[in-house]
Amino acid sequence: MPAHDRDRDRDPAVEAAIEAELRLLDPEVRSSPELTGALLHPGFHEFGASGRHWDRASIIEALAATTEPGTRPFAVSHMKGARLAPDLVHLTFDTENNGRCAHRSSLWRRNTEGDGWLLYFHQATPFGDTVQ
Repeated sequence: MPAHDRDRDRDPAVEAAIEAELRLLDPEVRSSPELTGALLHPGFHEFGASGRHWDRASIIEALAATTEPGTRPFAVSHMKGARLAPDLVHLTFDTENNGRCAHRSSLWRRNTEGDGWLLYFHQATPFGDTVQ
């Protein structure tokens, strides 16, 4: 596909959600309650790869406690997104971190109090040799 066709097909909302998702996967962001919290919607919840249900406060606390500076970032592949509504983007992608692989799905909502996007819902499902 010619470059101009690819550019025309890009959705700025999807691109912004992808950028925010990649920031959230950065170990420096994950280790900071302030930086993580700035990316999470007040109503955020997650079903993690462990099967645990997380709310906003519990995931911020857990990430800050378990993410050490200098930690190797997640390897991300197959990331794609679709705008489901004017203020809602759905992302799907795979991650690998220390041999643990997961299929991931995220819903990002436009921040009503400014520019940008906030993670509203996330789900991770393990796959590969890590599935027991």
